[in-house]
Amino acid sequence: MDSLGYVAAFAAQTETSQISPEVSARTALILADCIGAIVGGAAEPDVAALAARQHGSGPALLIGTSQTRPAGAAALLNGTAGTTLEMDEGNQFCKGHPGMHTAPAALAAASARADVSGADLLAAIAIGYDVGARVGIATQLRPSMHPHGTWGAICAATAVARLQNAPADQMRHAISLSASLGLSTSRRTMLEGGTVRNVFAGVSGQMGVLAGDMIASGYTGDHDGVAQVFGHVVSDRFDAAAFSDGLGERWEVSRNYFKMHSCCRYNHAALDALATLRAASAGLDHSAVESVLVETYSLAVELDDPAPKNVLAGKFSVPFAMASALVNGSTGVDSFTMKNVEDPRILDLAQRVKVVEDVAMTARLPHKRPARITLTMKSGQVLQAATETNRGDWSDPFPAVEIREKYLSLATRLWREDAAIRIWDMVIEIGAAPSLEPLFTEMARASR
Repeated sequence: MDSLGYVAAFAAQTETSQISPEVSARTALILADCIGAIVGGAAEPDVAALAARQHGSGPALLIGTSQTRPAGAAALLNGTAGTTLEMDEGNQFCKGHPGMHTAPAALAAASARADVSGADLLAAIAIGYDVGARVGIATQLRPSMHPHGTWGAICAATAVARLQNAPADQMRHAISLSASLGLSTSRRTMLEGGTVRNVFAGVSGQMGVLAGDMIASGYTGDHDGVAQVFGHVVSDRFDAAAFSDGLGERWEVSRNYFKMHSCCRYNHAALDALATLRAASAGLDHSAVESVLVETYSLAVELDDPAPKNVLAGKFSVPFAMASALVNGSTGVDSFTMKNVEDPRILDLAQRVKVVEDVAMTARLPHKRPARITLTMKSGQVLQAATETNRGDWSDPFPAVEIREKYLSLATRLWREDAAIRIWDMVIEIGAAPSLEPLFTEMARASR
């Protein structure tokens, strides 16, 4: 059996009961985090405006509202909302965000099926996450591409096919054809603030729902669409052995990371170092800072624009993120707003933040995400701090209570606090739920 056949059989034939309690619990935590990010993003005006233009009736909830849409439209809109604030979880080994490419499609597809239990949903998300992330691990995308919306369609399609109880041959087609339903994404969108980037994950969810309809209707993919697309089209090499290595033993949900800073992950090492410095230097005043030097790995050095033109570009700028954190004392959603993008204090300080590569730090990817920062004060004093890896990585995880606090800070942008708390508890315990209907009902009536 070839690599794709092996993976497809695993995705289709693994019994829900075979998934360990630890993997299920981690998947539930990822699902809760994704829901918080979706609700938080749904509060943004452009997301709400896009939702108002997507018509049609259907069973799938637009999370954060009481509205419903067809499953594909809901996956699109929920995935878009969940990406917008840059608060969605990710996986450093596949260099992307499998959760937000998987959970919206799985929730949308499950909403039309009364026979799906909470354990079934978690199994579909864990397996969809795993298969898509493994494609990312086995592939080196072209440097000009943004990873969102590429192999993410495979995450979504696998989860949807799993919920449809697709046999192994159909699962193979779902994975294979969804490889051809990905996007040709531009990396420049994130650097220039092209907000089309925010819909990439949502489109993957929509394509995953479409892939489920296609295989149920008899459509097929090429024999090995994954190796063809990711070995010859968007990349020149696909490592089939890496795709299936440790399948069923090493679960990618168990190697994920969670985010607390509302910006690109490549900013986080420097921001974590700054947080350490602030904790050790009580009363650190941004107006007393003369310059900031950030030494870090190559991917972060690319984020060097000191004058971003909008909020998205600000989230992908180390100078802006550092300056905003120094001025506002925060790296949450409120630190990345258009008001801050236009704040002359932040822009002035951002001009004095220099980002340079340390090749020894680059060599430590992907297991470490290091940074060293040096603040030179106007007094001549020099302050330094460093970090080896981002807080929230699988090797330095956040306690669940911190992830819950983050979830509540996002969910309460649209939901009542009491409802948000109930929904958190329901999601964390969803593996024991015989039906998803109570969760969908609670989410639909949670709005303020």
